[in-house]
Amino acid sequence: MKITNAEIVISAVSKKQYPDDRLPEIALAGRSNVGKSSFINKLINRKNLARTSSKPGKTQTLNFYRLNDAFYFVDVPGYGYAKVSKKEREKWGTMMEEYFETRDTLKAVVLITDSRHEPTRDDIQMYDFLKYFELPVIVIATKIDKVPKNKRSSHLKRTRETLEMEPEDELVAFSSETGDGKDESWRLLRRYL
Repeated sequence: MKITNAEIVISAVSKKQYPDDRLPEIALAGRSNVGKSSFINKLINRKNLARTSSKPGKTQTLNFYRLNDAFYFVDVPGYGYAKVSKKEREKWGTMMEEYFETRDTLKAVVLITDSRHEPTRDDIQMYDFLKYFELPVIVIATKIDKVPKNKRSSHLKRTRETLEMEPEDELVAFSSETGDGKDESWRLLRRYL
């Protein structure tokens, strides 16, 4: 998909701030520093619409990116980062729960994991949480370029098994360095747009 227009519309912390133009939304969830911003930037061919940071826990709001004036990517706060206070984490949790639970324009969630490692307890919890709300999930296993070619399929199998993925949910090997998985990601996302 060719993105000709991309802009951040709002960084929201509550329902009353969400855009009300009724465009379809795809949420992006994942651990802090797993590569969500790099995934967004690679998909839309921009260097830094979504800001990447070496400091985990940077996204603390729901960031609504309007693309081609047709749909949104919604970047949700990263989870599993210890340097954020418990109170702050609870606030994010409530904010995310409100969004996932009440947003009827939310069509699917992209769950981003690191293909080099087994999904964490937090990844499993997030996947289960999304399935509890009966949301379609596309799992993107990033940094696949860092996994030797002969080990990639076993890494993906491990991701699928650890998350106990439902058969209808898709898993894509992705690299923001090489662009591997970009076309496949768009093919799957188009179904929900």
